[in-house]
Amino acid sequence: MTDNRQSLADLAALAAQQAAAPAPAPTAEGADVDEAFLVPTFEPTPLREQQIDKQGRAYATGRRKNAIARVWLKPGSGKITVNGRDQEVYFARPTLRLVINQPFGVAEREGQYDVVCTVTGGGLSGQAGAVKHGIAQALTRFEPVLRAPVKSAGYLTRDPRVVERKKYGRAKARRSFQFSKR
Repeated sequence: MTDNRQSLADLAALAAQQAAAPAPAPTAEGADVDEAFLVPTFEPTPLREQQIDKQGRAYATGRRKNAIARVWLKPGSGKITVNGRDQEVYFARPTLRLVINQPFGVAEREGQYDVVCTVTGGGLSGQAGAVKHGIAQALTRFEPVLRAPVKSAGYLTRDPRVVERKKYGRAKARRSFQFSKR
């Protein structure tokens, strides 16, 4: 029985043989070239293009539950305006303000962009989620380099959870009417 494994000496001899072999001369395009000597060249994947309107703003739409937020983002001092009101007035709860500022924290861009958005539908929690989704989308359109950290944090994905519809013969979506023994 023969041993087909190569020893260390065989590998050293193979390496010396390849080093002694002459490098292939550059050939004209279309000529026959030995495929073994070709070194693949990889171009870096092109980044997405920056999408900015004439006023220098990036626009995106964010959605969460039944809320829809239209968001415009531009460089500024970090002021966030929601439906014509300041974020402290519109989102009175600090947790909601924390939610809408999360994309800036992940991208390390706190206080560098002004946000103007209009939100319709849903409640305050859903609207805050919609604004967060819209800010994340607009941020990646203004600075395509930030797409990787924002996407890895999960802010570019729309949260698909919505309220389940009410069914007939039920009090709510799943709750039955109260049982009466008599």
